[in-house]
Order: sequence, then C-alpha cells, then structure tokens
Amino acid sequence: MNDGKQLKIFTGNANPELAKNIAEHLGLSLGEAVVSRFSDGEIQVKIDESVRGADVYVIQPTCHPVNENLMELLILIDAFKRASAWRITAVIPYYGYARQDRKIRARDPITAKLVADLISAAGAHRVLAMDLHAGQIQGYFDFPVDHLLGVPILAEYFKKKELDDLVVVSPDLGGVTRARELANLLNAPIAIIDKRRPAPNVAEVMNIIGKVENKTVVMTDDMIDTAGTITLGAEALLERGAREVHVCCTHPVFSGPAVERLKNSPIKDVVVTDTIPLIPEKKIDKIKVMSVAPLFAEAIRRINENLSVSKLFDQR
Repeated sequence: MNDGKQLKIFTGNANPELAKNIAEHLGLSLGEAVVSRFSDGEIQVKIDESVRGADVYVIQPTCHPVNENLMELLILIDAFKRASAWRITAVIPYYGYARQDRKIRARDPITAKLVADLISAAGAHRVLAMDLHAGQIQGYFDFPVDHLLGVPILAEYFKKKELDDLVVVSPDLGGVTRARELANLLNAPIAIIDKRRPAPNVAEVMNIIGKVENKTVVMTDDMIDTAGTITLGAEALLERGAREVHVCCTHPVFSGPAVERLKNSPIKDVVVTDTIPLIPEKKIDKIKVMSVAPLFAEAIRRINENLSVSKLFDQR
C-alpha cells in the first residue's frame, strides 16, 4: 500500500455512522479524533494518534448544518496537514453549496467554486465525492477528484423488486443523463418532465415528454430537498395515466416540509442512500435507505493501493 503508507480513516460529526461502516468494510477502526466546541461555539479538533506519513481519509458530508460541517472538515484537514500526514483525502459523500455552480443572474456568487477553494486552501490533496450536483465541480479543484455514482446502488433496489412495464422519469431536463444511466441499468425507456420554476424551491409542472400511461414509473434525481418537484411530478404522472410512482435519489436533503410532503403523496416508496444521515423523525416507512459504505470503502482501498477507481463502474 503506497510503499508502507498507512491508511487511516477519520470523521467529523456530520455522518459518523457512515464513516464507521466504511472503516469496518476496510477492516479498520476509526481514527482517534474528537471534534467538539469551545464555549463560544468555535470548533475544537483533537487528533489523539500520530498521522505522520499516513494516508488520511476524512469522511464528512457537508449536509445540514452545512456551515458547521464544512468548518469541521476544513479544520480537520488543517490539523492533519500540520501533523505531517503524507496525503489527505476529503471524502465528501454529499457536497454542500453545489447548486450554486455558475452565475445565473448578475452579481450571483459561485459557492461551489468557493467551497472548492476553501478545501484546497485547508490542505487537502484529493477529493472523493458522490453524485455532485454539477459535474463541472470536479474542474474547480487543481488536484484529483474521484466521482462515485449512486445510480448503480439505487438500481439494485428496483432490480430486486422485479417491477413490470418500467419507465424511468427525469423530473427536469437537467437530470436526463442520470435518468438514462438508471434506465440502462433497468433496461427501461425514459420520459422527461418539462417544468418551469417561477421561484427557488417552487416547481410548476408543464409537460411530460414520453409514454407513461399504464407504466410503473421510477422517478430519479440526485437529491430531494423540499420534495416539491418530486411530489408535483408524481401527481402529474398519475394524472397522465401512470400505474404507480416510485422515487429514488442519492442525497436525502429533506429540508422543511419534505418528509410530510412525501408521506402524504401518492408515491409508493422513496429510495435513498446514507450519504446524509436521517434523523429519527425523518425515518418513515415509505423511505428505504441503501448504504454507500461498501462502494466508498472499495474506492478508498483502490486510491490507497494506486488502483483504478473507474473500474468500479466498468464491472457493473
């Protein structure tokens, strides 16, 4: 392994359960580190073991509370850099601020690039992420970014259900590539919901491109935030004659009224991954969680051993 470079896994407070599962798949224990708060709210990091010359992986999705988790990640990276780690990889299952990836209006910030600059400045040498909201975020870094795909994990759930007359639906034009990937894995056609969004987190369904009548629909997206788009889309699909609607996404952001909307919607089930942890109040029967730990563990092992990460998806 990299001429004796020891592999070490650490985590902040964002998703310690996922970090523990990844470490277990690698046959390791989590590194000894404590991320706490000073009395004024500032973040305090204590690394309780030597990382000198080690190949360090910091597992920390930048989910809610986004700013707290982002700062924890940056401070952890800084601590490992100053402790002479050989290489530091920021493992970011969910990359926050990714939706502001370009200027749409005058004077807009590009926060996805700002976050990339912060991670770079903190001292990371590499990033391992999953289903970035915009693929071009990989180019915001001047070092390697390994981009894992959640679609194959979600596809396994629907393969086991053996649903008939499937059609995969993209909830908007921007998600067509993702829908096509899932459709290929499920050997199904695709359809597209063409919508107009009058304001942030407000979606208005306009038209459905493709055949959904008498079909079992699987609607897919990279994330579900307030669930307005998904629930409106499900209702529109049923109005157009769809037999039933299933939903899947990689990142269960589930902010505001999302869980209540999903609970009260005609959607059969909502399949997500554990890139973002779900608090107990969000764990309703309709939501099914698939683990990304085995995939991240294998990617980390391959990076550590200087093997190809893309081969993970060639085999599927």
